[in-house]
Amino acid sequence: MRVYQQIIDLTQHRRGFHIITTEVIRALPQIAEIKTGILQVFIQHTSASLCINENADPTVRRDFEMYFNKAVPENDPDYRHNDEGPDDMPAHLKAAMLGSSVTIPIHNGRLALGTWQGIYLCEHRDHGGERTIVITAWGE
Repeated sequence: MRVYQQIIDLTQHRRGFHIITTEVIRALPQIAEIKTGILQVFIQHTSASLCINENADPTVRRDFEMYFNKAVPENDPDYRHNDEGPDDMPAHLKAAMLGSSVTIPIHNGRLALGTWQGIYLCEHRDHGGERTIVITAWGE
């Protein structure tokens, strides 16, 4: 069994959904050494999240942003946690809905993503800053 891990800081992204598949693969080239295994990507933040979805049509990412903004609106008077601005509590809720990690099979040294799948960084803050992710791969 081989285990590899890398922690990287992603550059600041504007609010929205961004494909980071290439950055993940570049950060852990040892994936190519694993015939059968698992890759986990974990984000160390509570106001951004990760998910896997459409990697070809950018309108999907814009529609994701539109949906989550409707589902979890800013400036709700019932929010108590608002010290960091109107996007703060909604960002925490969106991150909880989508999750802090994704797990992807590794097959013959490659991520076994579907043809139209990519890893998304879901940035829920207007000014979230750099985001840190932990990338871990294990297998044989």
